[in-house]
Amino acid sequence: MAVETKARRPKNKISRDLSGPPASKEDIRSLPATIEWLRREGLLLETDVEVDGDLELTGVQKHFDGSYPVLFNNVKGYPHARAITNLFANMDIVNRYFGWKDGPDRTRKPIPAEIVAQDAAPVQEEVITDPKDVNEFIMAIRHTVLESEITIGSGVSVVIGDVFHGGSHIGYNRMNFRWGNIGTFQPAPGGHMWQIMTEHYNDPKPVPFTMAFGVPVAATLLAGGGFDYAVLPRGGDEIGAAGAVQGFPMRYVKCRTIDAYTLADAEYVLEGEFYPQDKRYETAEAEKADVQGRFHFHPEWAGYMGKAYRAPTFHVKAVTMRKRASKPIIFPLGVHMLDCHNIDTTVRESAIYELCERLQPGIVQDVNIPYPMTDWGGCILQLKKRNKWEDGWARNFLVAAMSCSQGMRLAIAVDADIDIYNMDEIIWCLTTRVNPRTDILNPLFGGVGQTFIPEERLTAGRSTRRCRTASRTTSCVPCTRSTASIPRSGSTTRTSQARSRSCTAGSRRCPGTAARDRRRRTPRCSAAAGSWISRTSRVRSADASSPTSAPMS
Repeated sequence: MAVETKARRPKNKISRDLSGPPASKEDIRSLPATIEWLRREGLLLETDVEVDGDLELTGVQKHFDGSYPVLFNNVKGYPHARAITNLFANMDIVNRYFGWKDGPDRTRKPIPAEIVAQDAAPVQEEVITDPKDVNEFIMAIRHTVLESEITIGSGVSVVIGDVFHGGSHIGYNRMNFRWGNIGTFQPAPGGHMWQIMTEHYNDPKPVPFTMAFGVPVAATLLAGGGFDYAVLPRGGDEIGAAGAVQGFPMRYVKCRTIDAYTLADAEYVLEGEFYPQDKRYETAEAEKADVQGRFHFHPEWAGYMGKAYRAPTFHVKAVTMRKRASKPIIFPLGVHMLDCHNIDTTVRESAIYELCERLQPGIVQDVNIPYPMTDWGGCILQLKKRNKWEDGWARNFLVAAMSCSQGMRLAIAVDADIDIYNMDEIIWCLTTRVNPRTDILNPLFGGVGQTFIPEERLTAGRSTRRCRTASRTTSCVPCTRSTASIPRSGSTTRTSQARSRSCTAGSRRCPGTAARDRRRRTPRCSAAAGSWISRTSRVRSADASSPTSAPMS
């Protein structure tokens, strides 16, 4: 039987020259100011045609993936709001936001934020206390027909002060307000919000913080950084780092109904309290079956459908926003697109670069996380070794990157003669310069992985608490070779119902795992980690933070 096939359409590529002067400080102080700058520079697609958050918006976004930002002035069901997508889909435009020349130019020291009075904070021009239904104010979306419910994935958690050990945290977390003003809040296992949840799990009082929407572009960028906590640790100043990115301080404002601070220049803010032990199912479908990790919910960064779990809850005390007459803007971030990828990888690449520089300055030249490495899944390092003594640093850098990046499955190091942004060169390098006997490293046995990579979905439900690993030791590698890290494949095949993809993974029960799990009643997840060495060095990585997570109990 003959099968007719069509060639895949290449990703959108803007043919015009996007170079030009960078945005000014005032142009990136708030999201509306940035949109006005994009309009003046001819970098904005804009439409008054109504768009529906249910399937339609993300479909349009994917069609223009890699192209210009798209502003929707008419959002179905939200007459008070506008929506923008593809804000970070093209790195040439992103570089102009912040005046960057290249990747290494993104690493800068934090600038502490400023506090402004409540009457001077744009985000508190309107205050609605005790809202009955958060979904009336905040646009929720659905990516695919496989999802049984809409999701709010565009909010960033903002935690400032003592709760975060004197620092500031900002990051993406998915939510579903199934109970009006109470919604599920999914903290990514191992992430900053997971750390906060774990530390305050048995506190008698809930944890006050805010969810912010339509934040300044620098804050959005930092919110995508995640799982690089050797460089951005608990107690660090992530919002100060956002100030460094934009070149001037971010602005805080005291909340109206809780003892916390938030971003003064956001479009919307949910003031609320986090209840770690009040766990509820993310969807009615999962709740009815009383099963975690089986039913589809909210696509995730790895390119597969996410799963619904029991998650802690966020109880909203107030919605604050800019005046409705201005039609404040929501940035409903679609998952597994270049918009999401560039947000998730830009800070992560800088963090990996900084990590290698701290270990031994002057060797790492650049870091890249290409789109197929799915944000947190890997990285490529470009190294320039100055003498034979520095041969071993390729291995050290790779092992450090994998150890300090939860969920990383593939790390590659290449020499400076390889363009790490050219996947043809990377594959050529791996094909011709790797000795499989000496250049493959599997450095970590039983390490922590991430739930939304199917091969590592070991916390998905009650019956899958086991440890999967691939481990192997290797000898040192000659100075002319570069290094990469990959998982070892085996015989077990799993198929994603959402994307018709498959992956292979070897499995083995760790001694004592079952007994420990029965005692702890805590899902366990471990990563299969591996490493290669080839003749050149360098790969790139991309949070997204986006929020991957599993229940704690």
